[in-house]
Amino acid sequence: MLYRFLLILIFVDALVLVGAILLQAGKGGGLAASFGGASSSTDAFFGTRQAGNLLTKASWWCGGIFIGLAFMLEVLASRGRTPTSVLDRSFAPAKSAPAPAATPAVPSTTSPVSPLQAPPSPDAKKPPAADAKRP
Repeated sequence: MLYRFLLILIFVDALVLVGAILLQAGKGGGLAASFGGASSSTDAFFGTRQAGNLLTKASWWCGGIFIGLAFMLEVLASRGRTPTSVLDRSFAPAKSAPAPAATPAVPSTTSPVSPLQAPPSPDAKKPPAADAKRP
């Protein structure tokens, strides 16, 4: 509940901050001077110096509030999680049902092959081709 409220508050603060920054008069004329001169409607209403002070103060305050809200949201977001390490996990196999009884070994008719010994290839059992001796 508090997290959502602060999230909405930071969104509104960001909109006000963007508006306050965009409404400020440029110090060197810049783009505003090329599209209609030095005067604007905010200068006529507030006066040049008052508008600069009001918008400057609004942008500073909104920037400070934005940073404060962002910090509070970070603290609230990290409270629900506890950092864990992969090294803390146990990799021991879980206890399972007992192993089934061993079946009696059936004698095999073939001789066991050593894992280091490769089975003979099928070509080795073939007699040499009789066609190879023909001239």
